[in-house]
Amino acid sequence: MASDPTSGKNSRLYLLGAVLVLWCVAICGRLVYLQIFSYGRFVKQAGHQQQRAIPLAAKRGVIYDRSGHELAMSVLVDSAFAVPSEVKDLPTAVSLITRITGDDYNVVLADCRAHKTFCWVARKANDETIERINSLKLQGIHFQKEPKRFYPARDLAAQVLGSVGMEDSGQSGIEHEFEDELRGRAGKMFISVDARKQWFSDVETQPDPGENLVLTIDKNIQYIAEKELDQAIHDTQAIAGTVIVENPHTGEILALANRPTFNPNLRKQITPAALTNRAVSYVYEPGSTFKLVTISAALEEKVTNPDELFDCQMGSIVYNGMRIRDSKPHGILPVWGVLAESSDVGSIKIALRLGEDRFYKYIRAYGFGQQTGIELPGETRGLTKPPSRWSKVSIAAISMGQEIGISPLQLTGLVSTFANDGVWVAPRIVAGTVQPQGAPQTVAFHPGASHRVISSFTAAEMRSMMQKVVLEGTGRKAILEGYSSAGKTGTAQKVDPATGAYSKTKYVGSFAGFAPVNNPQIVVAVILDSAVGLHQGGQISAPVFRRISQQVLEYLHVPHDLPLAPQHQLLLAQAKIKDKDLDEGTPDHPGEPLETAEVNEAAKPQSVGRAPSPATADSGTTVVQAAMREQEAAPASPATEAKSAPPSLPPQPSLPSSGTVVLDVEQGGIEVPSFVGKTFRGAVEAAQDAGLQLDAVGSGLARQQTPTAGTHVPAGSRVTVQFGR
Repeated sequence: MASDPTSGKNSRLYLLGAVLVLWCVAICGRLVYLQIFSYGRFVKQAGHQQQRAIPLAAKRGVIYDRSGHELAMSVLVDSAFAVPSEVKDLPTAVSLITRITGDDYNVVLADCRAHKTFCWVARKANDETIERINSLKLQGIHFQKEPKRFYPARDLAAQVLGSVGMEDSGQSGIEHEFEDELRGRAGKMFISVDARKQWFSDVETQPDPGENLVLTIDKNIQYIAEKELDQAIHDTQAIAGTVIVENPHTGEILALANRPTFNPNLRKQITPAALTNRAVSYVYEPGSTFKLVTISAALEEKVTNPDELFDCQMGSIVYNGMRIRDSKPHGILPVWGVLAESSDVGSIKIALRLGEDRFYKYIRAYGFGQQTGIELPGETRGLTKPPSRWSKVSIAAISMGQEIGISPLQLTGLVSTFANDGVWVAPRIVAGTVQPQGAPQTVAFHPGASHRVISSFTAAEMRSMMQKVVLEGTGRKAILEGYSSAGKTGTAQKVDPATGAYSKTKYVGSFAGFAPVNNPQIVVAVILDSAVGLHQGGQISAPVFRRISQQVLEYLHVPHDLPLAPQHQLLLAQAKIKDKDLDEGTPDHPGEPLETAEVNEAAKPQSVGRAPSPATADSGTTVVQAAMREQEAAPASPATEAKSAPPSLPPQPSLPSSGTVVLDVEQGGIEVPSFVGKTFRGAVEAAQDAGLQLDAVGSGLARQQTPTAGTHVPAGSRVTVQFGR
């Protein structure tokens, strides 16, 4: 039976139809997979190939000084970018551009090859660079406006303001400390390339500018401080220096200058050493400026008074087996003379009477060993340790500013306490933040934390004694024209890193003071590091204080409190001041160097030699008697003592080793009357009748006075009287 040809033909048709159906199903399934299930992945891949999101940097907030002058601002500048898919010869184009910008050719080329749609080739360039790139007429190279940080005063207050990186992120100073407030919120822009390789941009989110910042710095006072610091560095060949100008009543920092410095506009030239803000991060031994702590603590604890006489043993004392000498021999000095002449021997004796625990209490109360809280990064606490870890000679070393580390800002706070009637106020350099606006803005300043360290009476005594440092002691080069001034000099040997011992040639010279004395308006601290030749604080730092204070007081329109002397008299008075008369500091170092002491203090416990308190000391022993046992180890000859004794005192006879010592001191000058119980007007009239100057503290009736009634003082001396109700 023959097969039906029609059925075979139909079967082939059925097979072909089935294949077509399966093919259609596969195509539809593939389309469904691509269009539905893989849609998101392909859209993302296409966006990556054709589009790139570029963050739009927000305009950083403006930093103003206290008067509304711009110290840091952002300006719009051109940046050049490439669309690599448009560039015909990418390596050649990159080579031409990097020759102009100085950037690394390989880095720029690698970045452009990694991003098909967008890459930067010249960020935030200057006008000349942009013009040269534009003149090349390269296809695929385009330009975009970006905000760039600009510092109109260049290196003025550089360490305070700090610097920013390429992406406008704060890297140091205020720029870093207030990064969150200043940076604002970045926007977003998309760069897209179509099928014809043409690019276009679309801004999705506009950037929001950052908040503005107002500092306590005064631009003009900052300029004065930096100008005079530059002159001092030039004159002394010091390797570094710091100047701080502060309002002692509010803690506002009016100027803060450091050298070496940098220009934040020239980012590529900034070195790590120049970025260091020495005012807050530099730790050094203060030397004789720390005697202010020793003496003020003793006065506050009433273990001495400004006119009590101390035998400085012709500048030599032995304490716990260690000999300590003054820079020059001193005989018998009152407490104010110990400060004015910067006698280490006298300071040690005062500290021994005070005792370790009470001494340490005031060290902490003045803010040493802790941060001040100023709004600057990198602030140090300094180096201190409690009495339980002091060695047997630590009290002697610390009393004259050794074996303790402080910062220039902490020294400024110490002196400000005396100028502010005994109240320590935390220093501040930021007045506040304000919302971005078109016009310059100022804000109301609110002082920081404060606490009383010493009484108003003790503070007045310290101001009077510090004035004598300037008038009669080691700070005579700090005398101003038409203004009274007060302060303290300091000179400290540095530790040689190579030997770990004190250097014989490297010193830190300092002077910190205030003016005018009775109504202080400014505190100025000057620290010069490793001056060549003259290096004493009274020789190199006090003149800088004088020049800065004179200009700042005149700028602030502070009324003169002294008559202006003729210019030739001022020049003659300055010429009479001999540099050798301003020497201070001891060549001896009873304690370990600062770094060694800090490392070794936890390694082994030291036996602590406690100084007897006044309550346990022999009540019949005078200051001179208490020193006799120490003087026996190195007695000075009578001839030497007679030659070196102060002019106002007779030659000192040899003193016995035991028994009661009676000092027969010639009573000259004016006898101080009693002011106790008098009204303010009555006290003023009595002082005028006696030929004395009156420093009044408080109001009401006179309760206390220094010097005490019956004391003989030179004509024109100051008498501090405390009034109360």
